Amino acid sequence: MAVEIKFGTSGWRAIVAEEFTMTNVRRAVTGIAKYVVSQPGEHAVLVGRDPRFMGEMFVAEAAKVLAAHGVTPVVIPDAAPTPAISYAVRQRKAAGAINFTASHNPPEYNGIKFSTPDGAPALPEVTKQIEAAIHELGEGVVAPAPEPKKKFAEIDVKPDYLKRLGELVNFPAIKKAGIKVVFDPFWGAARGYSCHILREHGVETATVHDYRDVLFGGHAPEPDDHLLGACKAKMKETGAAVGIATDGDADRFGIVDGDGTFIQPNYIIALLFDYLVETRGWRNGVAKSVATTNMINALAELHKIPLYETPVGFKYIGELINEDKIAIGGEESAGLTIRGHVPEKDGVIAGLLVTEMVAVRGKSLGEQLKELFAKVGEFYPVRENFRLTPEVKEKFVEKVKTDPAMLGPHKVTQIVRTDGLKLILDDGSWVCYRLSGTEPVVRVYSEARKRSKIEALSTAAKNWVLE
Repeated sequence: MAVEIKFGTSGWRAIVAEEFTMTNVRRAVTGIAKYVVSQPGEHAVLVGRDPRFMGEMFVAEAAKVLAAHGVTPVVIPDAAPTPAISYAVRQRKAAGAINFTASHNPPEYNGIKFSTPDGAPALPEVTKQIEAAIHELGEGVVAPAPEPKKKFAEIDVKPDYLKRLGELVNFPAIKKAGIKVVFDPFWGAARGYSCHILREHGVETATVHDYRDVLFGGHAPEPDDHLLGACKAKMKETGAAVGIATDGDADRFGIVDGDGTFIQPNYIIALLFDYLVETRGWRNGVAKSVATTNMINALAELHKIPLYETPVGFKYIGELINEDKIAIGGEESAGLTIRGHVPEKDGVIAGLLVTEMVAVRGKSLGEQLKELFAKVGEFYPVRENFRLTPEVKEKFVEKVKTDPAMLGPHKVTQIVRTDGLKLILDDGSWVCYRLSGTEPVVRVYSEARKRSKIEALSTAAKNWVLE
């Protein structure tokens, strides 16, 4: 029986040699090719990858499959960040891009992201057409595509992308401040990107995990607090003011303050929003997913700037970037981009903008966050996953369709169904429930307005699942 290939919020991902096989790669790329040729205009598609195992082979096979179906492949020979590929799609006016990456997933995974001509992640109306084309192939084995008669065109996406970053980030201010930086690419696609452009502008930058390792040190290439020990140690050694990190394909970021404190993505998005309003004067809008901190809402109200609250999935924020409706858009899962840039998560520019913010303001991130709390109040977001038994899941699926009046001791003052079920409570705190589409898990996002209330809110949120 053929594997069902489904494109979720960030493409299709599977374990290599189980479902992510050469045969299934051919099926997926054939579906993409059929979609591309059904669209008007030129049919050139970029094909890139992160540094994962067998990435070069998957790229080569995808290029052959595209060519066999009348699509012109343009190969990116070196591992490249997802946002750099996105920028190249727009610059070259390509029909899209196939990117072999499983982003921050563990090393045994690989995946395919498909971007449309605007450089954004494909929207559901596109991925449904691709999935339908794959389904039409049936369950037979897709034969290997013929060898090309001549070498496919290649492109280096790095120079143009770094040039664009140079236009968007105030590197002279970083240099003038004289601060030191540590960059941790997590063995991933951003190796030679953030560190290169910082050094090129005279900023003293040290790196860790700056070599290819297809096993990513034996764990997921995720720039989260518990995996940033080497970055923190190097910061202490060098006296760095900030540590910046990216995940496997560099679409997500991780930030460490000068004292070694990890600053969670919710706070980074809020800080950068406030900073961009202050330094760029951009007031056109701000976007956040429904699961992202309501500190963004409070700042939007403070600055009198339109707020857009989207479903989870960066493609929705990408649409707002393309329409120039927002100065910045972000998700609590460490994805953001800014006005005039790609409609895709960019962990590289996130780290560089944070470095600029620390340099220009001359204050640590912790100090800046305290000042932000003084402006709009305190916010303490938490994300948890609760695994459900089949019986509990069945009951919960029905439960989230109801409108509860209370959560624990708190009255529910507003119900938001942008994505899942979000309950706004009478003390300004909130809880959002989202069921996983792939496993028996409910993702629970909560945010307390006082540090002392975090545990009680989390308990009330979990109890409501199990009641």
